[in-house]
Amino acid sequence: MAKDDLLGALAAAPVAIGRALGRRLQTTLGGTERTRVVLVLAAVLGLSGADTATVGASATELRAGLGISNTDIGLLVAVTSLVSAVATLPFGVLADRVRRTWTLSAAITLWGAAMIWSAAADDFGELLLARLFLGAVTAAAGPIVASLVGDYFAPSERGRIYGFILAGELIGAGFGFVITGDVATLSWRAAFVVLALPALALAWAVFRLPEPARGASATLPDETGRTTADEEEPTEHGPTDAQRLAHERGLDPDPELVLHGDLRRMHLIAATRHVLRVRTNLVLIAASACGYYFLAGVQTFGVEFAKKQYGIDQALANLLLLVVGAGAAVGVLAGGTVGDRLVRRGVLSGRILISAITATLATVLFLPALLTRSALSAVPYLVFAALALSAQNPPLDAARLDILPPLLWGRAEAIRTLLRSLAQALAPVLFGAVADYVFGGGRSGLQWAFVVMLVPLAGAAALLYRGLATYPRDVATAAATTAESSGRPRRRPGDLG
Repeated sequence: MAKDDLLGALAAAPVAIGRALGRRLQTTLGGTERTRVVLVLAAVLGLSGADTATVGASATELRAGLGISNTDIGLLVAVTSLVSAVATLPFGVLADRVRRTWTLSAAITLWGAAMIWSAAADDFGELLLARLFLGAVTAAAGPIVASLVGDYFAPSERGRIYGFILAGELIGAGFGFVITGDVATLSWRAAFVVLALPALALAWAVFRLPEPARGASATLPDETGRTTADEEEPTEHGPTDAQRLAHERGLDPDPELVLHGDLRRMHLIAATRHVLRVRTNLVLIAASACGYYFLAGVQTFGVEFAKKQYGIDQALANLLLLVVGAGAAVGVLAGGTVGDRLVRRGVLSGRILISAITATLATVLFLPALLTRSALSAVPYLVFAALALSAQNPPLDAARLDILPPLLWGRAEAIRTLLRSLAQALAPVLFGAVADYVFGGGRSGLQWAFVVMLVPLAGAAALLYRGLATYPRDVATAAATTAESSGRPRRRPGDLG
């Protein structure tokens, strides 16, 4: 009887742990509805991350099954990113004008169909066509998720919320490396099918999300009773926490960048011209592109590098990247939270500052991990480097919402995604080509390709330090544009309220 009780307790333990974690997550995020929104948006990015990682984790099997090279593997990832980069522009326009949840739901349904098509491909050409179609429909995620986050959550917590949502992308990538990577050892086709199955359920979950009002603060109230200054008086098109700091310090906007009228009627060319004139936004786009450039190479060739550099098998390589991914998950959760706290404590450029510091740390920490031949020696460097690399993204995503008016968020994110995706698209091809043709392929080829590709990470850090100087005035300019476009009188230093 005692044995049966013990077995019953062991069987019930995972359920009890799961419920406890669920209650803790609901408390942290502010209630059931807010948790549902965060988890669904995180799952959207997770599905995209899982697909990209699966191609890398299945590289050995794809080469054997289709008779292709490292450069061809890179091309499979690159075409998805390139087509996604182009398709993101029309989705950005839609994100500012139509019901976002329904549009995203339809796109995810097509994701599933594209993954099934990938699994059924008979040769490299057909698989390439399937990836082209997949890239077109995955383009919806970036601009729509960014626009929804801005309207679902208060400005003072956007960095923290972005951390949870971007953690979904990392979890998805981990799923692609570990689960579908192991499935790929049996059949690379089965790996794509495993990803296609959850797509329909996710599409339904997105379809059922409430559509938030555009430009409103704290659409989803905190059910735990906690309030912030942003949530006490939720007003449409209200200033963000950073914008209030800029106002309190008497920072003047750039009169040449203050927009007037209904921004929803602004055509894409005019919106693009404005977005690219905001100097801090250019810095954030370039820094983000550099970071994702390196990450795309890791996702595509990370497993292959770990197996050859550290002399471990597929299962251990997947486990190693899972451990590294855990460090990255901690990074995204911590980075957004720390950035939010710095702003609340009066550090106007706090989100940019934490991103610049973590970008520097990532560059320094990756180097010894790439040079050692010991997996045990590499693990601590890889974990903390991944933590630093991922920590910069949530505060950067929150900062972008501070320097651009709400009615341009969708188009602005589409433009950023276009430019960032170009870097992501080039990364796998360049990694593969540099490894094969510059450094002669094999273990040393991949090793030195990764070392050379640390240069863009160092460039991202340098750009972010420059962004510290331009960010305050761009925040003030965005606040002025928001006031003008909503018909509210612009607040001057010394005004009450």
